[in-house]
Amino acid sequence: MVHYGANERAAQDVVARITGAGGAAFAVGTQLGTAGDADGLWAGVDAGLAERGARPGIDILVNNAAIGGATPTLATAQPDDFDALFAVNVKAPFFVVQRGSDRIRDGGRIVNISSVSTRIALPDVLAYAMTKGAIETFTVTLAQELGERGITVNAARPGTSATEANLAWFDAHPEVRAFVQGISALRRVGEPEDVADVVAFLASPAARWVTGQVIDASGGAHLGATVGLSPGT
Repeated sequence: MVHYGANERAAQDVVARITGAGGAAFAVGTQLGTAGDADGLWAGVDAGLAERGARPGIDILVNNAAIGGATPTLATAQPDDFDALFAVNVKAPFFVVQRGSDRIRDGGRIVNISSVSTRIALPDVLAYAMTKGAIETFTVTLAQELGERGITVNAARPGTSATEANLAWFDAHPEVRAFVQGISALRRVGEPEDVADVVAFLASPAARWVTGQVIDASGGAHLGATVGLSPGT
């Protein structure tokens, strides 16, 4: 099941790629951060499975949806912006798991997406980093709570990567791309696949004995002082 908030075309493209590779897939559109979002999401999942004659329930849940954008700082934050961040980044995954806990089969996997901003001080994204700190707390506590059912709960912690949302920013500001590359111990910008492979591992049988963990998938971003680098913005 491929969830989307607004970009149905992109979701249908993912569905087409999955079905083209021999899998089965369908898309469900739900705007997170709104009243009844989790219930609407699971209603779409239930209906999609029923239409295809599939047995109810799921084995893997990846909480990937989040917003960031021009995240409010301590000086600029307004209550509405702050609440919107927490509604999508924290409240939504909490209630998606709560409403779907009886649909996640024993022995299943939950993978949350955090951010490298939780382990360093980045005042420009303070409120966003706070939401991801909440996700890491959610991860370890949920792992303890669901462990008796054999469900593992982990998180991946990416850095700034060359996702569709960031490519335009990189292209418009080459100095930003150079900065992001320079702060990585591996001296390159992360690709979506770099993070996806970590998520795939955490969702796989190979990670059956890993739970309550946050796996850094940032290419070693901000591991130490880097002389002569600045974002140039």
